[in-house]
Amino acid sequence: MKAKTLYSILIVVCIIGFWLFENFYTPDTYSSPKPTNDHIPNMDFLPSSTTGEVVRHEFYTLSYSEPHEQAEWVAYELKKSHLTNDDRKRPYFIEDPKVSRKSADWRNYRGSGYDRGHLCPAGDRRFSEQAYNETFYTSNISPQDKEFNAGVWNRLEQQVRYWCRIYGDLIVVTGGVLEDGLEEIGDEDVDVPRAFYKIILRKEGEQMKALAFLMDGRESEAPLASFLVPIDSLEAKTGLDFFQKQPQSWQDEVEKTVDVSDWKF
Repeated sequence: MKAKTLYSILIVVCIIGFWLFENFYTPDTYSSPKPTNDHIPNMDFLPSSTTGEVVRHEFYTLSYSEPHEQAEWVAYELKKSHLTNDDRKRPYFIEDPKVSRKSADWRNYRGSGYDRGHLCPAGDRRFSEQAYNETFYTSNISPQDKEFNAGVWNRLEQQVRYWCRIYGDLIVVTGGVLEDGLEEIGDEDVDVPRAFYKIILRKEGEQMKALAFLMDGRESEAPLASFLVPIDSLEAKTGLDFFQKQPQSWQDEVEKTVDVSDWKF
């Protein structure tokens, strides 16, 4: 009888322990105690922030939107030296301690039917454990349709790595289009963007070359080039000024047209 009672108590303790782990355990921060910010983009090429909540991590920078519980943009530099195939252990998704009110808990995504879609891809940050782990802050994820995340969005991420291999260092700015009336998931009402964008910028001699992509958040087999848009039109849709610190003459030249002549697809 005593053994049976002890067994029952152990089961209850295990259930309570598992529930506490699932709902309250948060691993230590992934941030470096002494960040160098050597890997974030040149500040002259960061977008505007509509929220004023700009967060700088060691390997990327973001602007967090508390009303939408995700970043309105994530910006990072992708170097040839970053393109490694190092095997990394997948860490926990955790709240971003640098966001003033913390980023949304990953549990908002559970049972939603949506992927926790990376904005700065983990695949771009395999060159160090810290760089890889930092991509698992929930400030760096957005709800994405599973087929979209594994399909056309992944194709675009791979294309960006290809360009980095053949052209050299890139600056990437990416995010979901945050607007009113979006579907929401979880207890914290995480918004589900209907569309996602990505801007790629590179230097060629004394000139800057840029491409901007805008795609609906559903799977498509269309060629990537079919999603190209002028940066100006993307600014109109998002309310962001992507290269606000650049001279107007520079913006007029780079942002008003789509020029694929110097990009190999």
